[in-house]
Amino acid sequence: MVNDIPQMSMSTSVQSSSSPMLETERVLLANINKSESSRPDLKMESLKLSTVPPKDTAIETENSKQLISKALFDQVTSINHDTCEPGDEDPFFVCDLGKVERLYYTWIKSLPRVHPYYAVKCNPNEQVLKLLASLGVNFDCASKGEIETVLSLGIDPSRIIYAHPCKVGSFLRFSKTVDVNLTTFDNSDELYKVKKHHPTTRLLLRIITDDESAQCRLSTKYGAPLANVSNLLKLAKQLELNIAGVSFHVGSGANDFGSLVKAVKDARDVFDLGRALGFSMDILDVGGGFSYESFNESSKALNFALNEYFPLNENVSIIAEPGRYFVANAFTLAVNVIAKRGGVLESSTSSDNSSPAMVYVNDGVYGNMNCILFDHQTPKAKVLTHRGEFLYDDLNAASENRFNVSIWGPTCDGLDCISDNALLSHNVSVGDWLYFPDLGAYTSAAASPFNGFKANAHTIYVNSESC
Repeated sequence: MVNDIPQMSMSTSVQSSSSPMLETERVLLANINKSESSRPDLKMESLKLSTVPPKDTAIETENSKQLISKALFDQVTSINHDTCEPGDEDPFFVCDLGKVERLYYTWIKSLPRVHPYYAVKCNPNEQVLKLLASLGVNFDCASKGEIETVLSLGIDPSRIIYAHPCKVGSFLRFSKTVDVNLTTFDNSDELYKVKKHHPTTRLLLRIITDDESAQCRLSTKYGAPLANVSNLLKLAKQLELNIAGVSFHVGSGANDFGSLVKAVKDARDVFDLGRALGFSMDILDVGGGFSYESFNESSKALNFALNEYFPLNENVSIIAEPGRYFVANAFTLAVNVIAKRGGVLESSTSSDNSSPAMVYVNDGVYGNMNCILFDHQTPKAKVLTHRGEFLYDDLNAASENRFNVSIWGPTCDGLDCISDNALLSHNVSVGDWLYFPDLGAYTSAAASPFNGFKANAHTIYVNSESC
């Protein structure tokens, strides 16, 4: 998959990634939505991954709702707030592994040339890792701990990329001892470090991209400016290191897929420079940042760019590092209302401009909703129970009777605010439950035990693909 790939043809020019998009890229994007069947080079072979087709999507979506609903119902109705043990009413997740599996099938159908390496940092949930491994997905690890997590599941080290351009020296030595032999770099100091600690590893040169449209920008921290590429490749040659290809990341939450096309073109130019110096240059890593909401658009842009600059007959191995794409909508978080301040909740249609009531729940920005601070997410609260009535996915919950509240986490920090202006379907009381759908990406992975609150929320698993 990522070795022994024939070489490609060469050119020698490198354009600056910070320059305006070339007219070529504008033309490419304008043509992305044209019929792909007219391009013979778009009829690509699938990866050697699991290819069992998914079940009917509409049926599985309904199955998913029913399974999640039952799991939520069983858990919250098992708790007696007056007699339960301390912590029994803690927040918990419900994870539908079937959603992860269906997104995998969508990936291989939409991007058949691109082998996914799941970004473990996004959500290192063991059941998710096992499922993805069984489907043939590989893994993007950025630390010793993440490598150990993947290896502990019996996954072969050849299925791991150590995707961090600025590694801890001892971690790099560790990667050598466990036979993780593919990593990234973006500077000369890293090359000297690699020469010292793991000189036989295969290296991908991470290049800077134009990620100004992304919510989570990464090129401010990582990526070699294209003006530095030639010298870095020459230094690697002097150090007798093995440059295997190029990596990049256009950031998360991007809405300008022209940056993806431009990054692929820049990578093509770097490939040609590397080939001219005698490097194999047989791997292209297109990074992460993919989301299931915009995947149709991003996959079309990527396919077009790949076939324009890396035609199938050149046999370059193309990989990616999706994280949130697989897990964001697979996890639902349930939280308990532990306190409430303020007067009668006023309907949002009321002319009364009194301040909204303050609702306190047992999870917040120091816990599983740290994504509010670190990942630009805006979790949307929905009422799960109200005075004993179970309301998951209640269509009537979208009625005009919506109550304006602010929602706060359990810690003593005033920063621990989930929403200062949320609309709820019911006038919630202490003991009621709220739920937050689509909360699987960059949530539990960064939760902390600040103030003594547990960081590891319990997870209940269902699988709408096994029904």
